[in-house]
Amino acid sequence: MKKNTESTEAGKQYDVAYAAQYSGHDLLGALKLYKEITVAHPNDQAAKNSLAQIQNIVKAVVPKQELLDAQMTMALSHLEQ
Repeated sequence: MKKNTESTEAGKQYDVAYAAQYSGHDLLGALKLYKEITVAHPNDQAAKNSLAQIQNIVKAVVPKQELLDAQMTMALSHLEQ
């Protein structure tokens, strides 16, 4: 995902999060910043980009089997309701 060059507040926040992730190698900080964007600006393109970056970080740090196990648990829970 490329840097957001929009001048919106959400776009500026996305640029900060993106820099934390790629320039600063601060995945935890970036993850928190991306989450803030999705909560504060859910309809902005920066929120959509942030969700993609969150998924990239999750895939990078959570072992595949743990991720699959968590997804299975959630799917079963929803299907059993």
